[in-house]
Amino acid sequence: MPHRPRLDPPGIPRHIVQRGNDRQPCFFQEADYLCYLQELRELAVRQHCVVHAYVLMTNHVHLLLTPAEAGQVAALMQALGRRYVRYVNDRYHRTGTLWEGRYKSCPVDRDSYLLCCYRYIELNPVRAHMVERPGDYRWSSHGANAYGRPDPLVAPHLGFLALGHDAESRQNAYRELLGQAIPDDDLTAMRVHLQRQHALGTGRFRAAIEAQLGRPAGPVKIGRPRKHAESAP
Repeated sequence: MPHRPRLDPPGIPRHIVQRGNDRQPCFFQEADYLCYLQELRELAVRQHCVVHAYVLMTNHVHLLLTPAEAGQVAALMQALGRRYVRYVNDRYHRTGTLWEGRYKSCPVDRDSYLLCCYRYIELNPVRAHMVERPGDYRWSSHGANAYGRPDPLVAPHLGFLALGHDAESRQNAYRELLGQAIPDDDLTAMRVHLQRQHALGTGRFRAAIEAQLGRPAGPVKIGRPRKHAESAP
């Protein structure tokens, strides 16, 4: 059965996850993380994708980025996957696949879920009990977004810039957000929409994407339509 095309609206933030095959590690040493980030930086520029947040976990990767045009996310992820798999296979004298099938991707509404998605990504190591605080984990965008540390890969989204009138106020506001627990309903929504590759946001956001792409951006009701009762004579 052919795969359904991913939702690919230009100019809309995209939450992406790619997992190691059978949940096995895809990063083994410090050099591996550095290689992946270097390739991601180069390819993001080439494919006109702006990266807002990321985390490289041991066996999977989360990215939040915005493509300028349709097709650029796919081009980026395909090239990145090929380059990194070639690097790992050469370095560790291995063969075969590294990633678990196709990456998952969903458009994110900047007005309702964008900042939640920032937090979800950068808090991944804390939820996984790898560190106590997000700043203790090296391989994420947290240092750039929360403290303004130089990271040539990261550029803020307009929704992030709206947190304050200057860099310091934005970073303070973002750190306050990170200190608040993400509601369970929001965690569930992000996981389910990403797994199903549905648009994550309000009904208005989903309707706008459906109108733009001419296809459903969420679950499609299955079954015969209900008949209206006939009016009495």
